[in-house]
Amino acid sequence: MAATAATRQPQKDLPLEESRAYLKNHFKDHSGAKYKDGWDKLWQAGDFLPWDRMVPSPALADTLNNHSHVVGSAKLVLPDGTTRRKQALVPGCGRGVDVMLLQSYGYDVVGLEISAKAVEACETYARETENEELYGCKDEKLGKGSRKFVVGDFYADEWLDKVGVKDGVFELIYDYTVSLFSELSFNGLLILLQFFCAMNPSMRPAWANRMSTLLAPNPQANLICLEFPTNKPPNAGGPPYSSPPKAYMEHLSHPGEDVPYTAEGEVKVNPLADSGPGALERVGHWHPTDTHAIGKDTEGKVNDYVSVWRHR
Repeated sequence: MAATAATRQPQKDLPLEESRAYLKNHFKDHSGAKYKDGWDKLWQAGDFLPWDRMVPSPALADTLNNHSHVVGSAKLVLPDGTTRRKQALVPGCGRGVDVMLLQSYGYDVVGLEISAKAVEACETYARETENEELYGCKDEKLGKGSRKFVVGDFYADEWLDKVGVKDGVFELIYDYTVSLFSELSFNGLLILLQFFCAMNPSMRPAWANRMSTLLAPNPQANLICLEFPTNKPPNAGGPPYSSPPKAYMEHLSHPGEDVPYTAEGEVKVNPLADSGPGALERVGHWHPTDTHAIGKDTEGKVNDYVSVWRHR
């Protein structure tokens, strides 16, 4: 899909270390409460957005296309036999590409971002691309869903009031932190990234607890995680921190609880431990047929996993 001039300006294509240095220098003037201004200025300038891929996650598309027997469709069947669209959430949605993809499959989708300028970029991109084939209706009987982009903090509740989601819960949540920004750590930026691989393991209990809270207690509701990086040595530090499948398993089985790690960064697994309150159960786990290049090895083999979770 080609980007229009209004959607994306020429980028500063810098090597990884130079990009990290550029961002660290940028956020020196936007620390603490000013961090939102820092994000806004990057989106306003539009020439240095190295996390912005301009296309939806191939792994999410693969999940929706080839694993519907696990995740179901965008139609929610209610106890009385009536139906409605499932409500979906993409936290940290960037330019909203995955929001647009889910909408094309019939979901009513909320894209959450910390930056007001990012939300403006989402709205512009959506207007310019909504009629492109990539985001065309995937099921004529179901039709396309709705989309809504909102500014807010994933861990706070204020944004829920803005989107009017029923009971404050979602039937689908897509979690993925990718690209250069997941490899940065300065001025508290990790707290803003909010998602699994970007967080120091000490922050993961809060992530798991929030996911458990926001996911509807319904067997038709799914949390979809794109697990990355799965093969990074645990003692290599981060971000991105080593995020093997067993780390997701331990945290989502014990939302809000401290999960022990070794001094080398390896998660400790206790197979005899009971699941915690609000625990999620893994109901699907596979390598997607495709993913972004950062999730592949030098020979093009996919290292990422997709995992799907529901309330027990």
